Amino acid sequence: MAQIDLVNLSKVYPGDVRAVDDLTLTIPDGEFFALLGPSGCGKTTLLRTIAGLEEATSGSVRIGDRDVTRLPPGKRELAMVFQDYALFPHMTVVDNISYPLKIKGLAKEDRLDRAVKAGDELSLDGLMERRPSELSGGQQQRVALARAIATHPQVFLFDEPLSNLDARLRLEARTFLKRLQRDLGVTTVFVTHDQAEALAMADRMAVMQSGRIRQVGTAREVFQHPVNTFVANFIGSTPMNLLDASVRGDALDVAGQRVDLPEDVRRHVTDGQEVVVGVRPEYLTVSSSAVDGGLQGVVAIVENLGTAALVTLEADDLSVAVTVPDGEEPPIGADAWVTPVPGRVLIYRREDGELVDAPVAAAVG
Repeated sequence: MAQIDLVNLSKVYPGDVRAVDDLTLTIPDGEFFALLGPSGCGKTTLLRTIAGLEEATSGSVRIGDRDVTRLPPGKRELAMVFQDYALFPHMTVVDNISYPLKIKGLAKEDRLDRAVKAGDELSLDGLMERRPSELSGGQQQRVALARAIATHPQVFLFDEPLSNLDARLRLEARTFLKRLQRDLGVTTVFVTHDQAEALAMADRMAVMQSGRIRQVGTAREVFQHPVNTFVANFIGSTPMNLLDASVRGDALDVAGQRVDLPEDVRRHVTDGQEVVVGVRPEYLTVSSSAVDGGLQGVVAIVENLGTAALVTLEADDLSVAVTVPDGEEPPIGADAWVTPVPGRVLIYRREDGELVDAPVAAAVG
């Protein structure tokens, strides 16, 4: 197994398109690490640069104690599982699993032994003589994983391997992959645009934007304490409320309404400063009667989320979403007040979108 170290890594395409921009990152040995971000943020390019499928423009890639920056993919001791699994359609399952070992020059008996063992680990016994067209999507995924396991890599690289599965199978595969990685202990980098996958599976994650990492942290840190408004807006099944406000002494003026300024950030702001108030819908409570320090609005939208509802309150220049338990949502058109759970309000600088107090997890890049 091995630690991954990326130092000042850049990948620049013609026209000065900086897909990866001077990025530095360490992924410890045995960690399940997710690269998360919107389409075009550079996460797949970064993964392919680690793999050696893209040549770094500058900087270095280290795996364990080796500098692999200029090594071809086959010399990096890693295995990659692609979005489409990249199985050979004319080969049987056992031949697909053993093919990378054939390329490495292993004897036929040794590579078949490894292929059978890897197939058994992923419950592919009984399917070894089938071809990919005779397999379900979930079975094809397991063949791709078995092929990766059979090579005994130091690092696993996953490029959105669940995206071609239906919703139920994705949930099952998510649990399976996490358990497999934990049992094998192989350092793993997992690219996804699905934040639910990243939050559920990763030991830590990096949120990327325009080739740079905006925050690195555990799922809890990134969800509860995003260090800038980009991460705050991107992470979460329901977007964080981001409200323009002005500091007025020990309070905030939010669209003409007074809200208490969190005591722990008072020393970080000045009177009259323009800020952005961030609070997740999950960290607000709603009341049908006036509440000191709450924001008043009219219930405009109620969205059913299954076990909960997302209620949107609107007032002049104000729109706030709050999550309430199923069956407790106020009626549309009713007056309501929302108040934050203590300690759950974040204050960002308006000018650069960065958190005004010291973050739990540092922004990078």
